[in-house]
Amino acid sequence: MLLSGEQLTKTYGTRTLLDGVSFYVDRGDKVGVIGVNGTGKSTLLRLLAGAEEPDEGTVRPDPNVRLEYLPQNPVFPGERTVLEQVLAGLSDDDRVLAEYEAKTILNRLGVSRFDQKVGELSGGERRRVALAAVLARPSDVLILDEPTNHLDNDMVNWLEEELKAWKGALVMVTHDRYFLERIVTTMVEVEDGKLYTYPGNYDKYLERKAARLESEKASERKRQAILRREYQWVMQGPTARGTKSRERLERYEALKAQSGPAEKTSLELSARSSRLGKKTVELRGVTKSFGERTVLRNFDCMLLRDDRIGIVGANGSGKSTLLNLLAGKLAPDAGEIEVGETVRIGYFCQEVPDMDSDTRVIDYVKEIGNRIETAEGMLTATQLLEQFLFPAEVQWSPIRKLSGGEKRRLFLLSVLAAAPNVLLLDEPTNDLDIQTLSILEDYLDTFPGAVVAVSHDRYFLDRVVRRVFAVEPDGRVKGYPGGYTEYLEARQKEEKPKVPREPAPDKGKERPSAPPQKVKFTYKEQREYETIDADIAALEEQIKQVQGEQAAKATDYVALQELQVRQEELEAALEEKMERWVYLNDLAEQIAKQ
Repeated sequence: MLLSGEQLTKTYGTRTLLDGVSFYVDRGDKVGVIGVNGTGKSTLLRLLAGAEEPDEGTVRPDPNVRLEYLPQNPVFPGERTVLEQVLAGLSDDDRVLAEYEAKTILNRLGVSRFDQKVGELSGGERRRVALAAVLARPSDVLILDEPTNHLDNDMVNWLEEELKAWKGALVMVTHDRYFLERIVTTMVEVEDGKLYTYPGNYDKYLERKAARLESEKASERKRQAILRREYQWVMQGPTARGTKSRERLERYEALKAQSGPAEKTSLELSARSSRLGKKTVELRGVTKSFGERTVLRNFDCMLLRDDRIGIVGANGSGKSTLLNLLAGKLAPDAGEIEVGETVRIGYFCQEVPDMDSDTRVIDYVKEIGNRIETAEGMLTATQLLEQFLFPAEVQWSPIRKLSGGEKRRLFLLSVLAAAPNVLLLDEPTNDLDIQTLSILEDYLDTFPGAVVAVSHDRYFLDRVVRRVFAVEPDGRVKGYPGGYTEYLEARQKEEKPKVPREPAPDKGKERPSAPPQKVKFTYKEQREYETIDADIAALEEQIKQVQGEQAAKATDYVALQELQVRQEELEAALEEKMERWVYLNDLAEQIAKQ
């Protein structure tokens, strides 16, 4: 056993986050920790890492175990250089071995100035330096709290491969469902102060949690049936009942005292927006520079009324700048941005705006309105907060008592409740739990307006968007149809080196060349040429049907995975047919010219 936490209890004020829980980490374990924001995921990691003491219980690391911990908000001295910070605390021998690895990892994470002072870095850069420090140091156990925050898509892909290959034990809090699907071997859910452990990855977790909840419901139905029967016996008259059995009375009282499984409130808000006219937002020749660096160059875009656009690119490439231009927070240096009269923009920006820490949660929502109109009717501020997983005791608490994820969820509530018809989302998956993300994705399915999202969350992009804009290093923006997976495949094809054809050998001029032979179809090619258009149309129709099934089964992750595999097979077959179509049509043109 590399690390154990036994009977851990942690309370903040009147709120018990962990209530006598135990957690064990063995060699080779890769554990994903999930749960609704504010339930104690980060607290559990801090206790395991020794960054905080439990109120009760003990944490026991093996004396020979080397442990590295990435907190959600790392703090370190600002006077050190980047490289000094990564190597801080290492022995001379470890430092020599780690320095090359540290520089390699820093480069992969987009931090190339090793002699820059840490205090001069942005918040995202500091977090990437902290991640590099954890990965570069020799260790047996990695404890990572939201390791993908502030990484771009390429960095996330790289980190996934690193953690897949990691030989030590891993415990991480993450909302990245591809990480949970492809890396972890055990899922742990924090809920109501307890830990629920599920062997397997995210897919197995969904399956096994559904089975657990169904079992709990079946047990409760049985308890209620026995309770009704015992109640009838207790209420019988003394003559009919005879002498009461003390044991039976005690069993009745015990059954009555039991509580069944609590019905969980789920974040569920029907999409609401104001009317959007024909004219939305149009960008024509938009260019934006900061100093000598051009982050957007001559960009044209017409936002469709039901668009679902994902924006990807390296950190600092101009993704958030593009959203700020769309939101009217920045003016272009060149070009025009025209916004329709009916456009009402909701901007869920990366940084939560300042909230008065003394304001109560319910008062913050009442500033939007005491009553909010939804598809189901009017909701009070209290009802709206309950739908967003804020129970009554939290609603009357000051905002300062909320966790970072809860503040972000409250901010999301305020954006959606204002009924926008164009949604701009800048890294919407940062600090949001998986349950909130799943419901947000369902919300966007029914949202009648346009959505533009900057995100490094590959699952979210695959689930939500229908086209991807990639912001290139030179400021140009390139569009790709489909979600993130389709974008990645297209980019890999673009980067694949083309093999040059060898020139035909020079036969010399000493003798006349033979007359060229006429080109013609073989029998098989002729038949294929006559039917290939119909074959392509059939494949396209099958892909459309699979995509429709995916939309219908958006919350069935097992079915979604099977449908995704089917879609990939169909798209591969379609691509092969298209290549064949090009060849056959070129051949047909040559035949026609003879």
